[in-house]
Amino acid sequence: MKFEKHEQDLKKMVNQDSIPCHVAIIMDGNGRWAAERGLPRYEGHRQGVETVRSTVRNSNELGIKILTLFAFSTENWQRPPGEVKYLMSLPEKYFKTELPELISKNVRVRLIGDESKLPKKVQRVVNDGAEATKNNSGMILNFALNYGSRLEILMAVNRLIDDAVKGRIKGRVNERLFSKYLYTSDLPDPDLLIRTSGEQRISNFLLWQLAYSELWFTNVYWPDFSKVHLLEAIYDFQQRKRRFGKV
Repeated sequence: MKFEKHEQDLKKMVNQDSIPCHVAIIMDGNGRWAAERGLPRYEGHRQGVETVRSTVRNSNELGIKILTLFAFSTENWQRPPGEVKYLMSLPEKYFKTELPELISKNVRVRLIGDESKLPKKVQRVVNDGAEATKNNSGMILNFALNYGSRLEILMAVNRLIDDAVKGRIKGRVNERLFSKYLYTSDLPDPDLLIRTSGEQRISNFLLWQLAYSELWFTNVYWPDFSKVHLLEAIYDFQQRKRRFGKV
């Protein structure tokens, strides 16, 4: 009851007129959540998918326009093969149950990351989800899969050089032009970054895009992240004054 009352209080405190447009989340702590309960790591990842479901639903209901979830990094391939295999099975599990609701709720699915390195089945599942929702006009749901920001920036630089050599661009490169070569070229930068599990670092996630984002960290592991925590992050965001280098 106390938990529910806290949620109701937060709903009243949060200003619906200043909900962050773009929220990015580093979903961290699945393994530690499982270990503290004497469970195998995959149980933490399984529960983490349940949290993805609820967070997508809650974000859409709150009016967040873009939600970017860091699902699998370019560094995660270094994990034990069995764990990687299980992680690669999760997109299919998610879309199998959630795609009808995503369609009905007007959510548009997108993938950011180096798709070519993902298993063909994962590519197919995520692209099918993107295709099925491409005409939706509501919240954009970005899944960052095989994503690394340094790789993204290097790929952008190489594409830019290639276009310059071919005469497609002329003159000096500015921030606006460079941003067009990133995965998020047509999206505004995140207003708010949330990271769970108590870690306070960006971990090669959206390094360019997070230049002026507000950062919010919580000790809560991702499987326990709830609507209350999302509301807390948004409320805290709304108390800050974003100066963007100005007074």
